[in-house]
Amino acid sequence: MRLPRSSFLRIATFAAIAAGTAIAVSGCAVSVPVGVKPVVGFDARRYMGTWYELARIDHRFEKGLTRTSAHYSLNDDGTVKVVNRGFDASRQEWRESEGRARFLGDPSIAALKVSFFGPFYGGYNVVSLDDGYQTALVVGSSPEYFWLLSRSKQIPADKLKALLEKAQDLGIDLRRVLLVEQE
Repeated sequence: MRLPRSSFLRIATFAAIAAGTAIAVSGCAVSVPVGVKPVVGFDARRYMGTWYELARIDHRFEKGLTRTSAHYSLNDDGTVKVVNRGFDASRQEWRESEGRARFLGDPSIAALKVSFFGPFYGGYNVVSLDDGYQTALVVGSSPEYFWLLSRSKQIPADKLKALLEKAQDLGIDLRRVLLVEQE
């Protein structure tokens, strides 16, 4: 049995809209990677402010950047404004990107999703945080995304080493981690 052309077009249009919606929604779906445990008892207000990136696994959106930092501030609706900044030495200019993060559930659990590009989100899981909110280890949607953050541009070498060892225990491949120049 053949469908009339108008019925076929309606079905094809509906299928295309459904497929596009599924693709857009899948870009919004973020979960905590297996084996990653976000910090519990997280205080978002204490986390706000500027953090300096001391180490990371490099990706195209940060490739070649030094003096990288992230500034977080709470929005009235409970989301978090994220402003990432880094210096591109090859162009001798600063690059900046603004995004928005949302908690995956309870805000006392440091599991968020962050977007810099419309409806597409990536994971942001604070997996280690010292009591003074001075250093943090962050894992993204997978252990392929990793950042070591600090309120200071430098920390003692033994503390840096201990944090990187902790990251390795969490499944981070330290061979891929680069130390970020901050000065």
